[in-house]
Amino acid sequence: MPEEVTMQSALIVVDVQNDFCPGGSLAVAGGDAVATRISRWIESGNDYHLVVATMDSHPRPDPTQPFPHFSDHPDYMRTWPPHCIEGTCGARLHRNLRLPPSAVVVRKGQEAAAYSGFAGHDDHGVSLAENLQRERIGAVDIVGLATDYCVKATAMDARAHGLAVRVFADMVAGVSLGSSGRALDELRNAGIVVETSIDGSRSRPE
Repeated sequence: MPEEVTMQSALIVVDVQNDFCPGGSLAVAGGDAVATRISRWIESGNDYHLVVATMDSHPRPDPTQPFPHFSDHPDYMRTWPPHCIEGTCGARLHRNLRLPPSAVVVRKGQEAAAYSGFAGHDDHGVSLAENLQRERIGAVDIVGLATDYCVKATAMDARAHGLAVRVFADMVAGVSLGSSGRALDELRNAGIVVETSIDGSRSRPE
């Protein structure tokens, strides 16, 4: 009989960066508190085979080659104020976020807007999907910022890749309450588990 392949679990931490936390250029209310809760969750002994942190990583403004994701008059739907520009403090992970030394960092958005972590690559050019596949990841927990944009997009893509997906509602924060609530409803309708970390400590998604 063929050997059974054991599928592993991973934690994907989405865009917990200074520019998305209070004081940043595109701050999400409570982003710093989310960073603290994620760190406590990781340090509480949750046994993930892999931890991945996704990061927005946008180019520096260049008047000769405008970056369409940025605008001086943003609509906050398709265009946004400049944020997470490569090499700036705003692009760094928030100080409250403590990742294990083995964590993989995946950067996205170097050439165009990229909401999903699955659009990014690590420092070796390996995509998020390839990292998960290589480590035989079958289920992912997703936390981070912002619920209604990058968290939602990353979770939807994870589901599309055939993974069991869970989003912890107490370890995400969004641009607005209304759009965040709608995003969580969309995730549930897509077959994604949405629960709190208290509930999640008891079971894994199937």
